[in-house]
Amino acid sequence: MSLRLAALLTALGAAVALLARRLLRNAPIARVLAKPTDDTATDARGAVRSMQSAELAIPAAELDRIWNPPHLERLARTYWRYLERITLGLMRVVYTPTTRAVVLLASPLRLLRFEAPEYAMDQRRGIVRWRIRDGLLVAPRGRGQGYLQIDVRRLGPLDGQPGCERLRVEVEVAAFYPAIAFRLSRWLYEQTQSRVHVIVTQGFLRSLQALDLAESVVGRFAGIDEVPDPPANGGTPAPGEPISRTARP
Repeated sequence: MSLRLAALLTALGAAVALLARRLLRNAPIARVLAKPTDDTATDARGAVRSMQSAELAIPAAELDRIWNPPHLERLARTYWRYLERITLGLMRVVYTPTTRAVVLLASPLRLLRFEAPEYAMDQRRGIVRWRIRDGLLVAPRGRGQGYLQIDVRRLGPLDGQPGCERLRVEVEVAAFYPAIAFRLSRWLYEQTQSRVHVIVTQGFLRSLQALDLAESVVGRFAGIDEVPDPPANGGTPAPGEPISRTARP
């Protein structure tokens, strides 16, 4: 199974860049200030941490309009929609009351399964996190560990451009144990699944220029009062640290 998945991921990687360009044709409202970054590393235990980030310039009035929990939910859904589109529907997201699963064509081929998302938000920062449960791409030792997270931060006015604000968007996978690396080789994982993930995530960050946020499937929140605040020190919650007491499917 892992060899077939690796071959498929390699083929997907070859098509992703072309498809990403097609998805970026919507007229931009925001603007990516520099090429999205990538910081990916594997620790001594084999756990992967991979973060892609970008800074966007957004009209302040537009950012004020969307800075609320419903639009944070929509941002989360936009990530999954982008994944489905960029893979031409080969990968899709299946929702249950307690999980989110990324499947290849059909549910039996469940690549990744996450817990229902957790949220945190205040006037300057928003976080949505999906904890990893299991899946074909997760090594046995990684089941129930790690997470996927989107973290958005308002950085203030953009110098020299009145009426514009800077927004930093980070997409992070932490404490992830890839099955391909453990069953086959780390090199193969880096050349297939890891590379595809980086390409897809950087494409997603660029696609945010259009501010075309998908409608939430769940529609959990109505106002910022319903969401707990992010960490007061501006840091990132630890992998096992809860970030929301109110999130539900």
